[in-house]
Amino acid sequence: MNRILEYLERIHPEPHPLLVELERHGHADHIPILSRETGRFLATLVHAMQANRILEIGTAYGYSTLWMALAQPPAGKIWTIDTDRARTEIARSYFERAGEADSIEILNQSALEVLQNFPQRNLDIVFIDADKTEYRAYLDLAIPTLKRSGLVVVDNCLWSGRVAEPERTEDSDDTRALRAFNEYFLAHPDLSATILPLGDGTGVGARIR
Repeated sequence: MNRILEYLERIHPEPHPLLVELERHGHADHIPILSRETGRFLATLVHAMQANRILEIGTAYGYSTLWMALAQPPAGKIWTIDTDRARTEIARSYFERAGEADSIEILNQSALEVLQNFPQRNLDIVFIDADKTEYRAYLDLAIPTLKRSGLVVVDNCLWSGRVAEPERTEDSDDTRALRAFNEYFLAHPDLSATILPLGDGTGVGARIR
C-alpha cells in the first residue's frame, strides 16, 4: 500500500504553495491536519458541485478550509467553526495570504451551540473534523442545513485502524464514539452514505430526504 500511495503522490500535481507551507507548519506544531489525499478529494467535490455554501466543523490551522476555498467559485462562502482563537488566527493569516479571507467566516464558538441556531440552509457541503465524541450530535444538527443532494463529509472515520480492532476495555472515548458513529452514519435514513479508506477514513453521505 505504501508503494501505491507513493506512486499516487508522485503523479499528482504539487498542491498550492500555501497548502504545502501549512502542512509543514501544522506538523512542526503537532497540530492534526487533514491528509493531503483527503484535501484533494475535498477540492474535487467542491469543483464538481460548484459548491459555494460550505460549513466546516473544526478549523485548526485552516488546512482543509483552504483546500475547499481555493476550489470554490468566485461567489463561494465558507463558515468554519473552532473555539481555539490562537489556531484560527494562524488560519486567518493563511486565508489572507491566499486572497480568500473575504470568502471565509470564522466562528469562535462551540460547534454545538452554533449549529443549534445556525441560520444558513441549503448548504452544498458540511465537513466534520472536530471533537470525535460529538460527531453524532454534529451530524444530527448538520443534516437539516444541507440541500437535497448536499454532502456531509467526515474525517477520521477509521481512526488509524483502531475502530476495526476488537473492542477492549482500554479503548479511548474517541475510539468508542467513532465505532458507534460509523454504524449510525451508514444506516442514517436521511443519507446515502459510505466510508472510503482514504486518508484516515473519509465518510461521505448525500442527503436524500
